[in-house]
Amino acid sequence: MDIVYIRDLRIETIIGIYDWEREVKQTVSLDLEMAHDIRRAAETDDIQYALNYKSIAKRLIKFIEESEFLLVERMAEEVAGIVRNEFSVPWLRLRVSKPGALRGSQDVGILIERGVKP
Repeated sequence: MDIVYIRDLRIETIIGIYDWEREVKQTVSLDLEMAHDIRRAAETDDIQYALNYKSIAKRLIKFIEESEFLLVERMAEEVAGIVRNEFSVPWLRLRVSKPGALRGSQDVGILIERGVKP
């Protein structure tokens, strides 16, 4: 299985359960690993056979910037659904973190896997 990844994609959004979090945008960071067979893209050197990580990143940035979430869990599920359904990704691992959300910690967040590994 081949993996295409995006690491530390930082996006500003409204996220959190506290009143102050509903008034100010915070940074979330995404790490995304996606199963994709890269052999045809490698053989042909043709982008049409590659998993276009730029298109995925642009779609996620737009979605997250325009959304508001209470929980990172909901954000993660919606992001996973977009990637799997719109980009035909059979399996992914997604890490969503809120840097600086917990004093004394670099970041906090969740890690999910969705789909079936090929």
